[in-house]
Amino acid sequence: MRPEKYLKYLFLPNLLELFSTERTKEILSVNPTIVPVREEATNVIITAYVYNKEDIREYKNISVEEVLTLKQDNHIVWINIDGLRKDDVDKVGECYGIHPLLREDILSLHQRPKMEEIDDILFCLTHMLYYNEERKSVGYEQISLVLGKNFIITFQEDPTRDMFTSLRERLKLPTSKTRGKEADYLYYTLMDTIVDNYFIVMDKLRDSIEDLEEEIIRHTTKRSLAHINALRKELIVLKRSVFPMRDVVSGLIKSDSDLLTEFNERFYKDVYDHIIQAIDLVENYRDMIMGLQDLYINNVNLKMNEVMKVMAIVTCLLAPATVIGGIFGMNFTNIPMSDFHWGFWIAVAAMLLIPAWMLLLFKKRKWF
Repeated sequence: MRPEKYLKYLFLPNLLELFSTERTKEILSVNPTIVPVREEATNVIITAYVYNKEDIREYKNISVEEVLTLKQDNHIVWINIDGLRKDDVDKVGECYGIHPLLREDILSLHQRPKMEEIDDILFCLTHMLYYNEERKSVGYEQISLVLGKNFIITFQEDPTRDMFTSLRERLKLPTSKTRGKEADYLYYTLMDTIVDNYFIVMDKLRDSIEDLEEEIIRHTTKRSLAHINALRKELIVLKRSVFPMRDVVSGLIKSDSDLLTEFNERFYKDVYDHIIQAIDLVENYRDMIMGLQDLYINNVNLKMNEVMKVMAIVTCLLAPATVIGGIFGMNFTNIPMSDFHWGFWIAVAAMLLIPAWMLLLFKKRKWF
């Protein structure tokens, strides 16, 4: 016996945490009629790349005032702002012609991914997904992508989390395909990077589903039910971020904007195919989780049936002894064999032999 094997199931704080409703409140407490207050970022990191086919200039940790002077006609400008402040967004928006409604969307919280086209500006609001290993949960960061004439501006909420590092490294290479194309190709690359990251997060979720499936098959407990419930909540976050992206990319493909070249349309169709594949995977994960719930219920019912079967067999085996004891326990003066010397031992033998015979009969008929 190993007591530590079972102590983990008796540790109530962990079990209560698994059944906690805090994650449910976090996921479902989104009311579009209430405007949430965004806290101003304490740390803002602004990087910029000004490039064309021949050269590229990189600007790190620059100020908002420097950003306003980067716009050029013969170069493409990519400005990335990590950490949002209203004054910074307004200054950049006024300089680059971003409509106030779009600026409001950039600063808003819990927005659904969407695509807008206002005043020669293409705007996409997306979710960058990430997987929290400590909490075993799916989170997202809101990213706004603005495409204008020869410039792209990306707004990110968290300066400590950035998925565009590899893209920046490729952009610096003289052989980079992005350097020789229009700004919409870089826009496609940013969208593609965000969508490709969905699959990384979904792989993490798939591993959790596989571990849970093995746990349920090997040993079904109340913790298994809690894990199923937790995974269903994370699937809601995943679905809420992935499904709207289909409309976002579809809107870009159908757009008649001069900012999108016909040559690069094929690349956006490739992103659309990836989104469809991601949606199919989310649906598959949903079916798997529902299957795990059915498996859990079947295992619980099977255990209950096993218990009931054992209790029924025990009851049947005790029935002869109960009948014999009841007959010879009646308060009558004359009972057959009541004065017989071996009467008691014969009754006891019958109480033992009849259940033994019944046990062999049950076993022969494969009732257990």
